[in-house]
Amino acid sequence: MKPDVSIVIPAFEEQDRLVASLEKIVEYLRSSATNAEIVVVDDGSKDDTAASAEEFFREIPDIETRVIRYEQNRGKGYAVKTGLVTASADIALFSDADLSTPIAEMPKLIDPIRNGDFDVTFGSRALDRSLIGTHQPWRREQGGKVFNLVVRTLTGLLFWDTQCGFKAFNLMKFRPLLDLMRIDRFGFDVEFLYVANLHRLKLKEIPVRWDNDDRSKVNVFRDSLRMFNEVREIRRNAKKGLYSN
Repeated sequence: MKPDVSIVIPAFEEQDRLVASLEKIVEYLRSSATNAEIVVVDDGSKDDTAASAEEFFREIPDIETRVIRYEQNRGKGYAVKTGLVTASADIALFSDADLSTPIAEMPKLIDPIRNGDFDVTFGSRALDRSLIGTHQPWRREQGGKVFNLVVRTLTGLLFWDTQCGFKAFNLMKFRPLLDLMRIDRFGFDVEFLYVANLHRLKLKEIPVRWDNDDRSKVNVFRDSLRMFNEVREIRRNAKKGLYSN
């Protein structure tokens, strides 16, 4: 039977925490009787990320699962795109491997798409900050605010949080746009939303619960500069008409 939703999890060197997240997802799917598949995309890890996922999946034959792995690290955006291209369901949820947003928040994003109200929904830490359990360090929070200002200025996207790793898609409408995407690393979130908005898909920012994980692989200085440059690249691509095909 075709799954109702595909849960795509990009993973890079996540052998130490991936299985714990998968256990929570499986527990939720069973308790809520959700017909879903789980797709783990190993983004060129050098550790046992893929092997640990495959070993865990062998113990849960009642849920459709799949592990996709490639040798070279290509970036989180590339991993998410790979998972969305191969997703079996008409609706897909992408979630960070650390489940900073609990999987139980999934209906907040999935139901508006299933009901036909929106085409792309995405979690937000900014709309209701009372839902944040563990905050990021002050410097990272301030950096996020600056980055959001840059995004709003350069792209015209009037959202408050484009970077939360919890987004859902009507794949019947969004998957054809994946061929237009050009950003493979952290700036992909902005590109996803920019291209979807450009093609008049209905977007909705939705407040979700969120907890910071101190083991995050994001480097404030290195990755912030990279994301700024990628937003500028999105603006250049848009001016060239590369997203209008």
